Amino acid sequence: MYFWSFFNQASIFQLPSFSSTVSRPALQLRVLSFNVRYATSSPFTNEKPWSERFPLVLNQLQHETRFLDGTSIDAVHTDSSTHPAAAIICLQEVLHVQLVDILNGLNELPPSSDKSQTPTDGPIWAHIGVGRDDGHTKGEYSPIIYPVKIFRLLHYETIWLSPTPDRPSKGWDAGSIRILTVAVLEYKSSGQRVLASTTHLDNDGSKSRENSVIVILDTLKRIQKDWATSNALPIFLAGDFNSFPNQEAYLGMERSDYMYDMWQFISPKRRYGEQITFTGFEPDKDTDEQGRIDFIWLGPKDGVCIPPKDGNSLLAASDVPKSCSWIADGYSVLSNVFEDGVYLSDHRCVVGDLRLIC
Repeated sequence: MYFWSFFNQASIFQLPSFSSTVSRPALQLRVLSFNVRYATSSPFTNEKPWSERFPLVLNQLQHETRFLDGTSIDAVHTDSSTHPAAAIICLQEVLHVQLVDILNGLNELPPSSDKSQTPTDGPIWAHIGVGRDDGHTKGEYSPIIYPVKIFRLLHYETIWLSPTPDRPSKGWDAGSIRILTVAVLEYKSSGQRVLASTTHLDNDGSKSRENSVIVILDTLKRIQKDWATSNALPIFLAGDFNSFPNQEAYLGMERSDYMYDMWQFISPKRRYGEQITFTGFEPDKDTDEQGRIDFIWLGPKDGVCIPPKDGNSLLAASDVPKSCSWIADGYSVLSNVFEDGVYLSDHRCVVGDLRLIC
């Protein structure tokens, strides 16, 4: 399994450093995008309550980010010329009570009986994001969760996907309020910055999805311009688009010519798992709605290096042009159900393995 050998196995010992072969070090980054399904009081057929799904969701997040949370920095990275591998988790459909559970779990803290508490930030993971209904704790979050020992938070915003993006509001024909969460993160070891963003587009309104893409791209371009240093500011956008690749939101992203859909240019030999990201809770019955609607986009396009077409080898950091910021090494769609038959969510988690070239 490619991402095991590239990330996890190497991380047990010492992550490879490219600083000895090129002047621009390569920072290993794993991006996860997961719509965890909100904690509803009216579950669908075959949907288990959050209390049963949460331990499975947490287990998957912990498994996919082990060795990537900064806890091994002191033990492994004693040389300042090396840089720790990292993970950034982007979630959708997260209610406040779920965010409290997830952050307590990721931070290895005991469960809280007070679900109204402020979500814990640290000692391992912190989050950016607000509830979409009031800009505080009401409604669904689309949080970005990052390891505090690896990244320094420089800037963050919540943008409402509507004609009034600076305040809680519903846009166009949307059935629900929708948001974009954006963060500028800086590697403490190198000073390299990355623009992380996540969103969840509307499932009802096609006009909303189409116009939301315009708002998202305008926001990313503005922040990229404001926070880029002498090096380019690499961007990723992860989330649930509620749009198949032949529909308006996806096509709007493509037409912008600003970002790449990671799945499209990764060789099939470097993909793992399924293609479908939305399954529903009854896959045998929900066939019309199933498809690839959860994406990881990389940009700006001129900073993304296309990997070898044969897919047999990883692109060497020494071979990339000077304009390159991203090297994409692998892509996977994880299972959302196992032998016990309990679905973690009606979506599958999407994982991108990347190298960020400083």
